[in-house]
Amino acid sequence: MAEARAQGTMAKALNAAWVRPFLFLIFIVVAWDLAIRIFRIPAYQIPAPADVVAVLWNDWPELLGQAWPTTYATIYGFVLSAAFGIPVAMLIAGSKTVESYIYPLLVFSQSVPKVAIAPLFVVWFGFGIIPKVISAFLLGFFPVVVSAVQGFKSVDPDMVDLARAMQGSRFHVFRAVNLPHAMPAIFSGLKVSVTLAVVGAVVGEFVGSNSGIGYVMQRSIGTFDLPTMFAALVILALLGVVLFWIVDRIERLLIPWHVSQREEIIFAS
Repeated sequence: MAEARAQGTMAKALNAAWVRPFLFLIFIVVAWDLAIRIFRIPAYQIPAPADVVAVLWNDWPELLGQAWPTTYATIYGFVLSAAFGIPVAMLIAGSKTVESYIYPLLVFSQSVPKVAIAPLFVVWFGFGIIPKVISAFLLGFFPVVVSAVQGFKSVDPDMVDLARAMQGSRFHVFRAVNLPHAMPAIFSGLKVSVTLAVVGAVVGEFVGSNSGIGYVMQRSIGTFDLPTMFAALVILALLGVVLFWIVDRIERLLIPWHVSQREEIIFAS
């Protein structure tokens, strides 16, 4: 009886949401190490996992200190993306005229590489956090707009007409019908946006910064210090995962009806 209970506990632990990606990460690290040993890849091309772990352990205070500027720029850029992207999406979804003017320009702006225009931000705003925030904002803005427009346009018109027939004002109809139905799509865009904001902040650090994880990576490339570069990549990955998790927690708090329904479907399958 005790053995069966222990097996059930072990099976439940292995099925936990955080265990599976952790086990897969261990598999990737082991495969990485074996590939280096089997194919005898030199350290100046790909560092061994042990070397990267050693850098993370020994230089953790410095890496953590360099991660804060990147985190600030990412969060500020992401907040600006949400603050401007959602209202713009509301205008586009609510007016065909606004959509015909703005939407094509937004799509066109995404064809311009942010790495190419990032040096202009340094020329215009100098060194500091502002170019990094702008880069993070530009990369995170478009996914928010596209997802939010899709969410607002997917609202059932019959429900809107019913709410208006019940003498609801435009604001009350928007708050009771349009916004709740668009929230799942909005949060989908926010999840994509927060990860792209990390990339934008690093792009800003590449072109003009003396601090941040992007600066650490650029310095490591110049000195061929690949273990430090890979350690910086690990920090960036952790930053993206943590920010994604925070947005997901906020989604669960604001629209639990959607998240609980999705989980029921997953468990049922």
